[in-house]
Amino acid sequence: MSHTFSASDLEHHITQLFVAAGSTPAEASQVASNLVMANLSGHDSHGVGMAPRYVDAILEKSLTPGSSVAVRVDGGMLLGLDGQQGFGQTVGVQAMELAFERVAQHGACIMSLSHAHHLGRIGHFAEMAVARGWVSLHFVNVLSRPVVAPWHGGDGRYGTNPCCIGIPVGVGDNTQEPFVLDFATSRVAQGKMRVAHNEGKQVAPGTLIDEHGRPTTNPGVVVVPQSNGGYGALMPFGEHKGFGLAVACELLGGALSGGGTWHREADNKRAVYNGMLSIIIDPKALGTQMSFAQETMAFIDWLRQSPATEGSDGVKLAGEPERAARVARQKNGIVVDDATWQEIKDAGAKVGLKL
Repeated sequence: MSHTFSASDLEHHITQLFVAAGSTPAEASQVASNLVMANLSGHDSHGVGMAPRYVDAILEKSLTPGSSVAVRVDGGMLLGLDGQQGFGQTVGVQAMELAFERVAQHGACIMSLSHAHHLGRIGHFAEMAVARGWVSLHFVNVLSRPVVAPWHGGDGRYGTNPCCIGIPVGVGDNTQEPFVLDFATSRVAQGKMRVAHNEGKQVAPGTLIDEHGRPTTNPGVVVVPQSNGGYGALMPFGEHKGFGLAVACELLGGALSGGGTWHREADNKRAVYNGMLSIIIDPKALGTQMSFAQETMAFIDWLRQSPATEGSDGVKLAGEPERAARVARQKNGIVVDDATWQEIKDAGAKVGLKL
């Protein structure tokens, strides 16, 4: 069973939930809008299904409504920021806006953000940059129960550690849709396992190992405690290559930002903390804006000329599936499975709200 909502109705419900949990209406609306946009973009793993966990984190006082980003280091092109356990959807935007001020002044900015609660879909921040015609790179670590196994490892040792790269395409009147690459370094996102588990579905072979380190297709092994009280783990994408990128994200997003890395036994806390290293570049400041735009469009056109393989729709670039999903879901609504909606209603009950 499932429920279908318009984006506006779903955003209204989630805004109510966060207001009841202690947020101001403005903050609650911003967080809700970000979550619903993830659903619209086809990434239910980062959508409203996260809201119950956020409420739990607020109740355990590991997520602080109303918290803002703090500047720890201001070195012109270098910014060291602290999210102070605030909503990632708000402190992340604040951090990007501070970085944009530096890009406008210096042509580039290297920004680190530590101690932010779950930042959500990192592609949102890349989209903010490419909308200004700027390139952005993001390396993120995850401080929460470790759910990804190292390559050739038999249990979870780190998080899904996303990497994101946004590149504008064209310039001026020739601006085209941007290239926005946003992916977890695990084979799939942890949130997709929660969605699959709630929907009673199995997942593709090669995605997971169980609590004994054996291959499984049951997403529940990383969602609920297993026979030995422990959990299974996701596998890294791309074998040793994806594992290597995950380690880089942990060290750049976590260690370099000052937020720390994960190297301890799991606990039962509901908080999800992210550290992020972001690099934002204005091509104009490099003196290559026009040639960059021309070469970007030429290369993308060259890729699209590749004949489609049998049974496929042809070449698609990063960012295209999300934009197509937004059109379809704005028209047809957002489907929320019954288990997820019940979790949202239960979260509301915890803070005195009946949904």
